[in-house]
Amino acid sequence: MSESSAAAVSPAAPATAPPRRSRASVALTAARIVLALFFGLSAVPKLVAHESAVESFDRMGWSSGAMYTIGGLELAGAVALLIPLLSGVAAMAFAGLLAGASIVQLTLLDPPNAVMPALLIAVVVLIARDRRERTAELVALVRGRGRTRRAGQ
Repeated sequence: MSESSAAAVSPAAPATAPPRRSRASVALTAARIVLALFFGLSAVPKLVAHESAVESFDRMGWSSGAMYTIGGLELAGAVALLIPLLSGVAAMAFAGLLAGASIVQLTLLDPPNAVMPALLIAVVVLIARDRRERTAELVALVRGRGRTRRAGQ
């Protein structure tokens, strides 16, 4: 047996190796985890009506209902970012939430602070793009269930 044929049937090499993840995919997974922590921690003061959150919403002229709603959306999105099937949809939703946050910073609060939500929009758009196949799976799953329900009525 020659060396090349021995190497080809080497028991050390698995027959079906899992696909290697690209550096970009690993970086976007890390970004999803970091953003989930960021948004989860950002939601807490709103959901517990911490004095700082109440003051911010009062300064904007918004009700406590808006504060709780935004906190709830942040927390739900943070959890969804960690669920592979939901992470693309969560990233798209965060793009909208961050666009609103950027506009609020520009118009009602501190204009220089509008840069951070704008930068985060770029990150969540990259995450949404990276997760587009899973989002398509989710859409197909939801559409399939909708047809089943209609047919069974």
